[in-house]
Amino acid sequence: MSDNYQLAVLIGRFQPFHNGHAALLRQALACAPRVVLVLGSAFRARNAKNPFTWEERAAMIAATLPESERGRLSFVAVRDYYEDERWASAVRAKVAEAAAGVTRIALVGHFKDASSYYLNRFPQWELSAADNEANIDATALRRILFEAEDINVSLDAMAEVLPLAVRQYLRAWSMLPHYAELAQEHAQLAREKAAWSRAPYAPVFSTVDAVVVTAGHVLLIQRAAHPGKGLWALPGGFLEQRERVLQGAVRELVEETCLGLLPETVEAALVDVKVFDHPDRSQRGRTITHAHFFDLKLEHLPEVDGADDAAHARWVPIAELNGMEDRFFDDHFHILDHFLGLTAA
Repeated sequence: MSDNYQLAVLIGRFQPFHNGHAALLRQALACAPRVVLVLGSAFRARNAKNPFTWEERAAMIAATLPESERGRLSFVAVRDYYEDERWASAVRAKVAEAAAGVTRIALVGHFKDASSYYLNRFPQWELSAADNEANIDATALRRILFEAEDINVSLDAMAEVLPLAVRQYLRAWSMLPHYAELAQEHAQLAREKAAWSRAPYAPVFSTVDAVVVTAGHVLLIQRAAHPGKGLWALPGGFLEQRERVLQGAVRELVEETCLGLLPETVEAALVDVKVFDHPDRSQRGRTITHAHFFDLKLEHLPEVDGADDAAHARWVPIAELNGMEDRFFDDHFHILDHFLGLTAA
């Protein structure tokens, strides 16, 4: 073990934890007596891209280590803020909390593709770069997992890329109700992407969403179909060819919630518009949304009813939103956070 560092930091989503990740973890354990493993994409709803909770990922990773090394490892969970500096600040704060007083810190990682730019956001830590010799694609592993005709055969086929403890964990995890739902979501997304693959260029989707508040409540819908079936979301959808974004937002709002107000009344309540364009905000692909914030300033809650793509529509107390974070579709919790300050310190 090197005496150069007091602590090593390893950051990732680990969906799932594979042998490439295991090599990075071995490097981290070799260069410092303590390791903080930052689990990204935490506190969010399960989906086909992020099927495992941060607690499940921590259990998977710990199971790959001998008991003597587990005590050297600390897990911290960080949500996706979809704002680079805010996310990096949260990571720094979590590491500082887990390792109070430590000054010599190594950041272990490798530059595999454009998603690795996050490694440059921690100049106060010294990068301990690793070779990407394993070159394992987690997306391909999830595809095998969710397209399996026989889960045992598929897991055996991944023996060279997944640690034994992870394969055993996934074998048990696949028996839970989550697995079948996520497999259905994966299949739906695969069908959509196959249709888009015939386009001459990779598609960029334009969508509109509506954040509507009044009397201490916000209007939400529950999605009726995959992706995100059963999750809470903002009323919204794809922009039509001949629409302005405000028109589209109001149209989607009325179609999905049957909000009993005239479109002119809703438009007059517009407070703010914000573009959310993080490349990873949607499972469907590159999706840019214009989120419209409306404050109706009414003392009562207008009648609503779920329709179109919404199984249900409901006025939800703003005070309850933090407790619902892991039941929101895509980045909709973070859109609400932007306008309503849900996670502000």
